[in-house]
Amino acid sequence: MDRNDLVGRNVRSCSLVAGGEARFLSVRAGDIVRLVSPDGGQPAVLLAPAGMIASTPVPDGMVLHAAEIAAVWDREAGGAFETFVPFDRDAPAGMSADVAIGRDGRVLVAAPGAAMAPSEQNPPTAITVELHVASDEGDRLPDPLAPPVQDLRVPAASARAYRVKKGDYIQIIDISGRQCSDFLAFDAGALAEGREYGLDATATRTAMGHAMPMPGLHAKFFDVRNHALVEIIQDTVGRHDAFLTACSAKYYDDAGYPGHDNCSDNFNRELGPFGVAARAAWPAINFFYNTAVLPCGTITMDEPWSRPGDYVLLQAKTDLICASSSCADDIDAANAWHPTDIQVRIYDGHHHFPRAMARRMTPDSPPVMTRDSGFHHAAAARGARFVEYKGFWLPESYTGYGPIAEYWACRRAACVMDLSALRKFEILGPDAEELLQYAVTRDIRKLAVGQVVYTALCYPHGGMLDDGTIFRMGPQAFRLVCGDEYCGPWLRALAAERGLAVSIRASTDQLHNIALQGPLSRDILAPLVFTPAAQPTVAALKWFRFTIGRLGGEHGIPVVISRTGYTGELGFEIWCHPATAGAVWDIVWTAGQPHGLTPLGLTALDMVRIEAGLIFADYEFCAETDPFEAGIGFAVPASKTDDFVGAAALATRRAHPLRRLVGLDVASNDTVSHGDPVYQGRAQVGVVTSATRSPVLGCSIALARIDASLSAPGTGLEIGKLDGQQKRLGAQVARFPAYDPEKARVRA
Repeated sequence: MDRNDLVGRNVRSCSLVAGGEARFLSVRAGDIVRLVSPDGGQPAVLLAPAGMIASTPVPDGMVLHAAEIAAVWDREAGGAFETFVPFDRDAPAGMSADVAIGRDGRVLVAAPGAAMAPSEQNPPTAITVELHVASDEGDRLPDPLAPPVQDLRVPAASARAYRVKKGDYIQIIDISGRQCSDFLAFDAGALAEGREYGLDATATRTAMGHAMPMPGLHAKFFDVRNHALVEIIQDTVGRHDAFLTACSAKYYDDAGYPGHDNCSDNFNRELGPFGVAARAAWPAINFFYNTAVLPCGTITMDEPWSRPGDYVLLQAKTDLICASSSCADDIDAANAWHPTDIQVRIYDGHHHFPRAMARRMTPDSPPVMTRDSGFHHAAAARGARFVEYKGFWLPESYTGYGPIAEYWACRRAACVMDLSALRKFEILGPDAEELLQYAVTRDIRKLAVGQVVYTALCYPHGGMLDDGTIFRMGPQAFRLVCGDEYCGPWLRALAAERGLAVSIRASTDQLHNIALQGPLSRDILAPLVFTPAAQPTVAALKWFRFTIGRLGGEHGIPVVISRTGYTGELGFEIWCHPATAGAVWDIVWTAGQPHGLTPLGLTALDMVRIEAGLIFADYEFCAETDPFEAGIGFAVPASKTDDFVGAAALATRRAHPLRRLVGLDVASNDTVSHGDPVYQGRAQVGVVTSATRSPVLGCSIALARIDASLSAPGTGLEIGKLDGQQKRLGAQVARFPAYDPEKARVRA
């Protein structure tokens, strides 16, 4: 197609099809579907009913795993189809192709590929799907999540009331984007008896542990009896107002617009027939309303973050009378000055919708919903309490154990934890070493095959993008394990800028991992792993080395085992495909029980990593922090003479440090928190980055970034509480890390 065909069109939706998966997309005649391969090297396939594609189809004989894709079509759609293959494995990163749609219907988009073994580097990767529509087209609703039992429209600047049964789901959709929608809910049974119990912001904040208002959403919302009325199941925006009132007549009167439509009066008209007393201003959950609370307490607002088709999905915890509005505000940025319609869909409670929140790697990236790791069910069976962490549900702690018991198991015996949320990238090609030598602070030329190195990734000004580990899988084959998904696009941009022949492909969803840590970890793991003669055994594996083998014997599960971790103890990480993750956990768990193996969640992990002086993104470092200030100056060796990103800035920062990361011994049992100010006298000289009560040391310790002139061990400082002046906790700069500073245990 001619790229000019997209001129004058709007992007109605942008989504991802994960590598190895397929999904349907509803389209209309005249639409153009753009398929993009962000990583490159990934085939894309589009199936459509015969005669529906205006572009020329390509025979499906070119398609990898065509039979599996056809089976999805037969199961969900059926009938004759044509196949369009815009690009195959030779596609460079960022390649795109456009498919013109001739009539209304549904198409199937697939990103075919086989599962990647943990020792391989050929992951199927995601395809981005953009739906371009005519610029003068009206609104278009996203496909329902299931067949709705109610599907009602809330016209702009109006409200609608509706009944919802206990257990049913409520989906509130911003059809055109940037439109607020206030939400009210009342206990229907109590209302029928003349008692009014609706959503209460104060009770909700108290029950959910937030004493102050904040943007975003609580997991549940309560009435004044502390009865839960609704629970949030999915949220594709992440930015809402949960503490202000719906707009009222007074707001517009005060602004000089008397008689203006407003949500509170609209609610009064809708709820009157249900026996709900009118109010001048209704407290509400204001979905999509973009508010923020400044440090001084002032509430500000701007245009909503929501885009066309964004939604919130709730579940009714009892029979409800609900009301939803399309906010009438057209005098400021609340609705981008142009109110539009809201759609409300009700789904029967027998459906199951996974709890999820949308994350975007960059503001213009497609949203990705929270997902389970391959170890999720095994962890859940041991009583895991899950929290959302970087797009995954990971255990925070375990019922029946708790953070303190989990901590001591790590220090005295062994523990196992799910770290699958780490981002992984396969970096291959004739210029792979040259790219990484330029991209990271460590000297990659010194890295041997089978070795792992910890490094920083920096911006040109010296601030940190991320930290991570690099595995050398072969002479020109590497694997980067890090925390920030943006590292992949950043590396691709560097490679393109320098004209390097290298591919960078995301493998996060093909490579999940658990960490087995603690002084008995080797005793547990070594008998379980078969390694071929060319690979070191687990018993012989050195620190920051890895081996390739099979868990459970010569014919067991393919795994990569690295002697790495994040606890300051002897330990290993086990890398496997998500499909085998449950079996991997079970084998390790069963073998570990005689040794006192315990599951470990993120709360206990934070305790052990602070003791070990291990840094964490957005705590010890950010884009304004260099590696020296983050306490990892060793990751920027002065012996590296090759140029790398940020080298000049880091040379200056090394010679003239302004701040250093230090350890603090706290002379108090009071709680110390991230962000607490550090003082010398009246002057603030630093900030606490992380803190914990150390069980093994029997005292409170902290990591803090302070003025370099005060970083000598023994220097007396104070940590400010309350307003920083009324209460001070004595502290002393201490050796860092606080636990096993010689790293004898991790090297054991």
